[in-house]
Amino acid sequence: MKLLALGVGAAFAAFGLTFRGPRARFWDRMTATGLVLGGLALAADRDARRARIGPREVAVGLATAVGLYGIFRVGDTVARQVMPRGGEEIGDIYALRSLRSKEELAARLGLVIGPAEELFWRGFVQGRAGYLTATALYGGAHIVTENVTLIGAATIAGAYWGLLRAVGVPLGALVVSHVVWDIWIFLLAPTEASANALSPRQAEE
Repeated sequence: MKLLALGVGAAFAAFGLTFRGPRARFWDRMTATGLVLGGLALAADRDARRARIGPREVAVGLATAVGLYGIFRVGDTVARQVMPRGGEEIGDIYALRSLRSKEELAARLGLVIGPAEELFWRGFVQGRAGYLTATALYGGAHIVTENVTLIGAATIAGAYWGLLRAVGVPLGALVVSHVVWDIWIFLLAPTEASANALSPRQAEE
């Protein structure tokens, strides 16, 4: 339990630094957070070290990424309709794409950030704290953003991948799912309503 508390404390602190620091260096801090949390998971969690990615994991990962993308297409529309600042908050998230080239962001998401989040949250944390607690902690780590839409999105995604892990989906497949979903929804095919969204910062420029 001490190791779990240490890991979760480190994650919350790292997320705070990542989202509260200068916006221009966001991706540098996010990558560093991935390296720290992913490294901790690999050092402390046997399942994380044993994660493998083969044809089966790729197939399951792709299928589950498609499922989550469908959920978020619906969620985008709902958020804009029922949340006063839903559209603004979604636009603020997508505005982060402008800070680096698509190629660089794809590399950061695919090689560090996406894999690290699964190894840490669905491997290290969920393996010790259980599904519900890990999901709550994953969503809670995003509270520092003060972006209600992002907090909700993280909680939904965490609940989705956590449930898959709880029913026995291999960790390697979840890594594939997270990476594919990150790159697809953030860089290649943003949810339809968000494709042309501008954040408040962009609108003022």
